[in-house]
Amino acid sequence: MTISHTVGGFILTDEKDASRYTLTRDGKLVSVLDYRDDGHTVALTRAYTVPAFRGNGYAGKVVEGAVADIAERGDRKVDAVCWYVAEWFAAHPEQAGLLRTR
Repeated sequence: MTISHTVGGFILTDEKDASRYTLTRDGKLVSVLDYRDDGHTVALTRAYTVPAFRGNGYAGKVVEGAVADIAERGDRKVDAVCWYVAEWFAAHPEQAGLLRTR
């Protein structure tokens, strides 16, 4: 199943079958956020931006969109496995309530 949302001129898609969020603009893949969902926690495992688009904050946009999607669903916690995702949460302490406690 695939679910898409428009986020600031981008399309954020949750490609559930591939366990990843994608960020596209004008039909071009810009950034990807891989995850594992065990039914209780979504482990955000790898943020990646296509080299031609790096340096524009797109990884932050895909993480922000994914976190907003997970928060909206309200039935999962987040495990920030990827270093970039962990840094994103550190810069957005207002989202700390979504993080899985260990």
